[in-house]
Amino acid sequence: MNQLNTKTLGIGALAGLTAALLVLGASLQPSFSAVLYAASALPILLVGLGWGNMAAISAVVTAAAVGAIAISPSFALMMTLVTLLPAGWLSHLANLARPASELGGPEHLMAWYPLSDILLHLCGLVTIAVIVVGVMIGYGPELIDRLVDVLFGSLAQQQPEFSPDPAVAAQTKSLVLLMLPAIQGGMWVVMLFAAYYMATRIVSASGRGLRPREDIPSALRMNRNSIFVFLVGLAATFFGGLPALIGATVVGAFGAGFLLSGFAALHFRTRGKDWRLPALILCYLASLILMVPAFFILVMGLSDTRKAIALTPNKDVDAPKQTDTKI
Repeated sequence: MNQLNTKTLGIGALAGLTAALLVLGASLQPSFSAVLYAASALPILLVGLGWGNMAAISAVVTAAAVGAIAISPSFALMMTLVTLLPAGWLSHLANLARPASELGGPEHLMAWYPLSDILLHLCGLVTIAVIVVGVMIGYGPELIDRLVDVLFGSLAQQQPEFSPDPAVAAQTKSLVLLMLPAIQGGMWVVMLFAAYYMATRIVSASGRGLRPREDIPSALRMNRNSIFVFLVGLAATFFGGLPALIGATVVGAFGAGFLLSGFAALHFRTRGKDWRLPALILCYLASLILMVPAFFILVMGLSDTRKAIALTPNKDVDAPKQTDTKI
């Protein structure tokens, strides 16, 4: 058992080192920083899904230690909040299961933690991470004022006739102030879920994964309670000040969750149609370019909230022992 634990911790440490190197690479390559940051979650997810919680904890601690030594403790804290901790927690949730009989199901089956609840946790963790990082960097009106002034100054140098109206400049600053945390939260939810999706496929193909391979188009929906969180965040954006910033972050993160579930519902509803592939490609391209198609996909996600629970045969050797988590 000790040898097994040592091996598991070693695998986790190696994954943590890989994750830390990816984050350090992102800091050196600004043009690919978003991709490298998102990719740094993949090693944590792989060891967490394939080797369990101890490996994930070892990976997170190792990566944080490397980040603290190589850059600074504050950098390590930011890296942990934004990437490492969400990845480790997602792998933990994905490995949770309980007897299906506790939910009124058959005796011989195990019920796995619902994908809708995993997505809910992801949106919540990203919201908290973006808020904490915003506090750490001093995000607020003063920072945005300087940013927009620099942008307008650069435009004025390139186009001498450019002279923004003070009212337009103030409106732009107010819009950017709310848009940045919303966009950051939304992008991070999408990228971390993409990393989770890739990790589940890799682990499933390797034969190490305990969780069954789910049909994402039919299983990926947001938890019903997410609607209330989204609406509260939307209402908070109208209050101004700190509540508006927090509300914008909630809208961005949870809106991305509903967008993902909307695309999953679109995939599910177009199955078997001859026009499915060109229609999906058109929807993806239009959503990247225009806001209106993305809004309709978001509404589709909002209108289809449910909880799909994956079931597998009950095998005492393979089934995890966490039976105290309520689904």
